[in-house]
Amino acid sequence: MGLKCAIGLMSGTSMDGIDIAVVETDGEQIVRRGSSGFFAYDATFRQRIERALEVARTIKDRDERPGDLADLEREITVHHADAVRAFLAAYPALRPDLIGFHGQTVFHAPDRGMTVQIGDGELLALETGLPVVWDMRANDMRHGGQGAPLVPAYHAALAASLDDENRMMPVCFVNIGGISNITFVPQEGDPIAFDSGPGNALIDQWIGLHTNMSFDADGRIAGQGMVVEEVVSEYLGSTFFTKPAPKSLDRNDFDLIHVKDLAVADGARTLAAVSARAIHASVRLLPEEPRLWIVAGGGRKNPHIVGDLRDAVAGSGKVLMAEDVGLDGDAMEAEAWAYLAVRAKRGLPLTFPTTTGCLQPVSGGLLATP
Repeated sequence: MGLKCAIGLMSGTSMDGIDIAVVETDGEQIVRRGSSGFFAYDATFRQRIERALEVARTIKDRDERPGDLADLEREITVHHADAVRAFLAAYPALRPDLIGFHGQTVFHAPDRGMTVQIGDGELLALETGLPVVWDMRANDMRHGGQGAPLVPAYHAALAASLDDENRMMPVCFVNIGGISNITFVPQEGDPIAFDSGPGNALIDQWIGLHTNMSFDADGRIAGQGMVVEEVVSEYLGSTFFTKPAPKSLDRNDFDLIHVKDLAVADGARTLAAVSARAIHASVRLLPEEPRLWIVAGGGRKNPHIVGDLRDAVAGSGKVLMAEDVGLDGDAMEAEAWAYLAVRAKRGLPLTFPTTTGCLQPVSGGLLATP
């Protein structure tokens, strides 16, 4: 099997824009990471997506598009096509074979066996002139899985690619987006993965509610506050944390009710502590403590989340940023979608019983051709 050059497109739970990345891969252990970029949504469009989350709660069938979801789906797809065109214009020597397209998650209810990502793969293929692999979560759910997380197959390939100095197995990849998820890669066997709890979403909502900003840049607001331990305990008392893995979250599964009476800075600092301690609490569901934690996603830029995680694992493990081991913490999920597109095209498993709870390893995705 020769290598394929794939573009990965990711618009995650932070809803701030489109991450795009290139990977050349066989869909197995060969991973050659290429260029990456980010195309931001403007504030008005981001607000439309946030409103769509409320509308999407009324969906009874995953093909339904109530309200303006159909229009929004088309616009999101066109935004992605524009991002691909701009990216290819910036890298004219690039000759991609296919695109891995995530779309925008607007509803995720694993207990109902339903996940909805808006984004039209057929339209994206026509707009870009490239084959598109999309809707990669649904087949996992049809086989009893949670539909998330899907990145662990890529994390396992990255773990195998680490240099000798950083191949400290077992390793745990942590992605801190709107929701945080972890992938535990053992010395041998399939990865173990699950959503660990709130990531940036609650902090972003809190900051947006009380300031004219959409996030706490570099944790500056949190830096003026203190951790309110009683509130941290209230969040970590959620039944979510006692559920066995695999498990996954919707962005709306946690809210701001416990911090509503706090000062702005205290709320931001406390929510950062919640994110970090929720990540570390995942150790209870792992066969052993990781020797190395590799942190990716936007939340790695919040020094309080990372600092609290370092404090929590001190003595048992080491916490490094993705960049510390030669990876790109901003592009990792987009890279994963490129990698998964190649795996899907080859019919290789995207998910495993240990990552989503599916009954057996399964592939997935739909293929759209221009």
